[in-house]
Formats: sequence, C-alpha cells, structure tokens
Amino acid sequence: MLPLMAAADQNASSSLSAASVVSVSALVFTVASFWWINARQGRLETWEPHSFAAICHGSMIRLRLPLVFHNTGAKPIVVHDLMLSFPDEPASHLPLLWKSSPSRLQPGPDEEPKLPAGFVVAGREAQQLFIEFEAPFSGLVPEARDYKVRIQVRVGHRKGWRSLLTFTLRTTNIIYPDRYTVYNNVPVELTKDDQRKADAALLELLEGHEKGSSAKGETKRRDSSNDEGNAGTDL
Repeated sequence: MLPLMAAADQNASSSLSAASVVSVSALVFTVASFWWINARQGRLETWEPHSFAAICHGSMIRLRLPLVFHNTGAKPIVVHDLMLSFPDEPASHLPLLWKSSPSRLQPGPDEEPKLPAGFVVAGREAQQLFIEFEAPFSGLVPEARDYKVRIQVRVGHRKGWRSLLTFTLRTTNIIYPDRYTVYNNVPVELTKDDQRKADAALLELLEGHEKGSSAKGETKRRDSSNDEGNAGTDL
C-alpha cells in the first residue's frame, strides 16, 4: 500500500512541476511577445541613394539626396538633425549641414523653401524624404572621381551624433557643376564624350577656385602694404 501511495505522490509532483513549467513558459512568451510587438526600441536605417542633385559653385557645395528612413523597432524614432561629411578627404574641414527638406529631387525656381525640422519615423514603418545639405566653405572642390560620404544623425533616444549611412558619391557623373540639377549615382560607365565634359567642367571649377584664392591673397597683401604705409605717414 505504501509503495502505491509514494508512486501516486511522485506522479502528482511530476504533473505539478510540468504544469508550472508550462505556465511560466507561457507567461514569459506572452511578456516577450508584448515587448517585441509594442515596446522594442529599434534602429534607424537608410540606403545608398540611386540619384542626387548637386551644385559646386565657387566655394559652396550643395547636395540633395532622396533618402528612405526605416524604423526597425516598435517604438517611434524622433530624428532631430542630420549632417554629411567626406571622412577620407583632409581638405574637407567642414561638414555639409541639413539646410532644407524640399518636396522633390529636381531643383527648380518654383520651389518653396522648407527649413529643416525634426520628424518622426513610426515603428516598423518607412518614409522617403528629400534632404538638402550645404556648406559655404567646406574646403573641398570635388574632382571627377568617387567619394566616400558619411551621413550622421541625432535621434531622440540617443546622445550625440551617430553614423547612419556610408556610401559612394559618384561625382564623376557631374557634367555641369555650376548648374543645380540631378545626376545618376549608380555605377555606370560614361561615354567618352560625357567623361571629357565632366573632366573639363570640374577642371575649370578647380582652376577658378585657385584663381579666386590667389586673388584674395594678393588683395590681402596689398591691403597689408597700404596699412604699413599709412602707419608710417601717421607717425
């Protein structure tokens, strides 16, 4: 009789333990599922743009990019600010700042200026925005070659600037650097005629930049000489 009672108690304990494991597992699964679906903080991601608008006029560089922002998590992400830089170019001492959020990629005279403003990317959603970056004295005069470009972002749930995207900007495709227009950013081969146009236009831009710098230096030297002459006269 006692062995039978001991066996029954053992079976009851085993059943209770199995039921407890199932209950705890179900609770953990429910809580984890709720967190994953409703409360998980994801990351912001974007991809290399297939096209861009650009103008390189004197010492000013302006780029307009079509960017798709995707939030991988459940919680919304607030984007406060964006900036663009050329990390491998020592001459580029200033980043290009977020200057506007136009409604299209192709620039035009009928556009209404839209100043940069923070925006929200809802959980597990994506949205496309046209972001325009500009730097008046970046120190960089683009040549007809590929450039490594980095976009950084400031978001509401993190401190400081964080790297968002690094991609290749193919300025080889820029044929008219002083005209604000759209170019392809996919790795395609230009015709020899287009390549000559791009090289000639960028060379002319570079020479103009160098002449402007030389003229400014000569003006400063003349001003300095005049100042010294005036000082001697006053004494």
